[in-house]
Amino acid sequence: MSKTSAKGPDSEGSIEHALGRLESIVEEIEKTPPPLETLIERYEEGMKLLQVCREKLDAAEKRIEIITHSGRGEPALEPFEES
Repeated sequence: MSKTSAKGPDSEGSIEHALGRLESIVEEIEKTPPPLETLIERYEEGMKLLQVCREKLDAAEKRIEIITHSGRGEPALEPFEES
């Protein structure tokens, strides 16, 4: 089995991949609910993917804070405001 065909959050490190996989898990469960053991496996995978998303979003937030500058052109950390 090649790396690109592996399932799980480590097969791709991008938030786009993690979100896409989360969407496919939800679709799979909504279409035909799988057996309980499969549901538990999907839940575990989903939680790992959610952690990948949180880490990526936290990193992006920190980058935004770092590149934000004050009016005098000096670097200033400003908290990220959700819209």
